Amino acid sequence: MSTAAQVLAIAIAAMLAVVFVMESLLYRHPKLYPMFLTKPGDFDAVRLWTVNMGWYNLTTAAALVIGVVLAANGREAAGEALVTFTAAQHTFMAIVLVVSERRLWFNALLEGIPAAVLLVLML
Repeated sequence: MSTAAQVLAIAIAAMLAVVFVMESLLYRHPKLYPMFLTKPGDFDAVRLWTVNMGWYNLTTAAALVIGVVLAANGREAAGEALVTFTAAQHTFMAIVLVVSERRLWFNALLEGIPAAVLLVLML
């Protein structure tokens, strides 16, 4: 795995960890209403998906870090497979996000562009 791919994978993992905090812990904060398309009356209804998606993003971040660590410690095939799958997954999920809710196009770009670049680096 190239150094560029390793650095980008770790950067994406850090970004996903921040998203975890926003989705699972801070989803009620007024500054995040536009990002999640929510309002105070929605909190009880969206809690399940925001918390769930937050943990999903945290485990995805862990997969990227583990993949880089594996590749850097002699388990190149396993590490590269993990990072490649995760990059492909997030590229696909960004497409799903923008198709399912066009107003979240910016969120889809933030998720999809780094993942797509990582996928190209991995392939």
